[in-house]
Amino acid sequence: MNYLAHLLLSPPDDDALVGAMLGDFVKGPLEGRYEGRVGAAIALHRRIDSFTDAHPVVRASKARIGPVRRRYAGIMVDVFYDHFLARTWREHHDEALGDFAVRVYALLAARREELPADLQWVAARMAERNWLVNYAVPAYAGRALEGIGRRLKRGNGLLGSGEDLVAAYEGFEADFRAFFPQARRFAAAAASL
Repeated sequence: MNYLAHLLLSPPDDDALVGAMLGDFVKGPLEGRYEGRVGAAIALHRRIDSFTDAHPVVRASKARIGPVRRRYAGIMVDVFYDHFLARTWREHHDEALGDFAVRVYALLAARREELPADLQWVAARMAERNWLVNYAVPAYAGRALEGIGRRLKRGNGLLGSGEDLVAAYEGFEADFRAFFPQARRFAAAAASL
């Protein structure tokens, strides 16, 4: 799951939304580092990632990625699923995606000092380029992946990765529609633990 999905699957309070974003930026044990709702949301983020990585539908999506970029299939499928989530947002949430995005951007800006430097940078770019809304555009999903690729240590293996989305669009969409309701149920149950 990528940013938009983690935000949607998170409990809706501010601390949980911040924790949902921190999940990709905080490594190692959480004990003593993040307390309360923020720490619980980071832990939930990790459980959702484990559930996602092991899910047979997600594995089927990863198999749709061509051999040239297969090593990046997990990253690609995360962004592709955010694309489909943005496109179908009204099926999943009562708040308009644009309003939800503005609220998340404002929250991350207001709590900037609590965020690690790399998340501060991402949050600023996310708001500036309206990532959460723009994921709905297939070409933008490809550009988002290329941006992620520029930050990889081994060079940009994600150049042109949007082509994989277009090439198997209906298959990825079917996978998303099969997987996401299960992810929502899992996240709701895991959040209540």
